[in-house]
Amino acid sequence: LVINKPPGLVVHPGAGNAAGTLQNALLYFDPSLAQVPRAGIVHRLDKDTSGLMVVARTVDAHTALVRAIEAREVGREYEAVCVGVMTGGGTVNAPIGRHPVDRVRMTIREDGREAVTHYRVVHRFRGHTHVRLKLETGRTHQIRVHMAHINYPLVGDRVYGGRLSLPKGASQELIETLRGFKRQALHAARLAFEHPRTGKPVECTASVPGDMQRLLDVLAKDATVQ
Repeated sequence: LVINKPPGLVVHPGAGNAAGTLQNALLYFDPSLAQVPRAGIVHRLDKDTSGLMVVARTVDAHTALVRAIEAREVGREYEAVCVGVMTGGGTVNAPIGRHPVDRVRMTIREDGREAVTHYRVVHRFRGHTHVRLKLETGRTHQIRVHMAHINYPLVGDRVYGGRLSLPKGASQELIETLRGFKRQALHAARLAFEHPRTGKPVECTASVPGDMQRLLDVLAKDATVQ
């Protein structure tokens, strides 16, 4: 089962989110998922990240998919909008671990777990960049931490420094759109893996949601007007 998670939906129940999560919804949709670890959820997305997630409907499928992710056999690609104008794409290879003081945050640290993110420029705007990213590893907050590490934090990411940044002479529409974008501009756009039972290749794609598409449209309009 592959789902397209909307932004704002928490994946797993936890402190302050006992109900109303994706896991709760999956168990309502298919009560038999109670027999599968984490109701079949193989990997997670942050609450405010939208996009594709794969859910296993049997224990065997869950085991196989978790192993595939660990073996880096699952293709995961994301769309994001960063603060700043990138000159080109590249790779960030920097280990990630828990922040020593702020336990909610992750950070780059020498004793962290290996983390590799590849990225390429899709479109440059006057003060922002639309990028496509490919995960080689899947650490918590990996893309958000890595983009902030190279000084291109995600738009709307208040945890990792995605501050409001307005290009000179920004239109009122752009100002309002950026101020109103209250989540990190990150979307899981592509998943590719082998079906755990048949072995056949599976590829799923999902367009960016409405809020992010509007952000891209307004950024493009601002660049054209200028």
